[in-house]
Amino acid sequence: MRLTLPRGLVRPLQRAVIEFDLLAPGDRVLVGLSGGKDSSFLLYALTIFVKYLPFPVEIAAFTVDLGFKKIDEMDWSSLEKLCKDLKINYQVKRVELAETILNDPKHTPCSVCAYFRRAIIHNYAKNQGYNKVAFAHHYDDAVETFLMSILYSGQVYTFLPKTYLEKTGVTVIRPLVYLREKEIKSFMKKLDIQIIPSPCSLDGYTKRAEVKELLKELRKKNKNIFGNVAAAMRDGRRNQLWPPEQTKLELREKSHEFWYGGKNSETKMKDSY
Repeated sequence: MRLTLPRGLVRPLQRAVIEFDLLAPGDRVLVGLSGGKDSSFLLYALTIFVKYLPFPVEIAAFTVDLGFKKIDEMDWSSLEKLCKDLKINYQVKRVELAETILNDPKHTPCSVCAYFRRAIIHNYAKNQGYNKVAFAHHYDDAVETFLMSILYSGQVYTFLPKTYLEKTGVTVIRPLVYLREKEIKSFMKKLDIQIIPSPCSLDGYTKRAEVKELLKELRKKNKNIFGNVAAAMRDGRRNQLWPPEQTKLELREKSHEFWYGGKNSETKMKDSY
């Protein structure tokens, strides 16, 4: 395999690494490799990128098989070949958690799946002496996560390019946060790398898929939609938010203060809340 990466893809990768301090001398980085286009690109690009750094960084890959398909139905040979061509260490871990993920009565399958996958990768990294875990979340993922958090959980939140996990001592990095999904897709079509489809039966029918389609439709009417949502993710942007919601007790006390000026009275308050 001839390893090459266009300058147009190197620049956003380099920007993320430098701006967010993602790599340092002596890092041992474990790449979460699902076999999809994003994680395969991350592994490929990161392996090339670190070769040109002025300090040593070790790259390895790790796949979590959550048991969505039978063992004899899963073929990781293409990922083994990719890692062999890239000359990096590769391991697969199988855990039977598919039924638990799909049948959790309190949480969505996607959140449970992500939780288990991250936990397994983080613990493996800790046990094997890797100080960093790299995930392939790109710019579109960040914007979609931000919008999903507002629409479905009432929170203003998205993942960070770099996060230190106190429990495991591992740092999570996301080197692709300045790369658009379409750029990754376009480049991967040119590479002779086999992409493994997601084994999850809900793939394409998730809340993320809904938000992705929503952004697509909104961009048809306003091409600035994506950039505006992305800008709103930044700390330091102008914001004007309502005060925190008060408890019933706090509202009762304020109501009493409003009507009676804080004086004791046996008269019923106008509003009991």
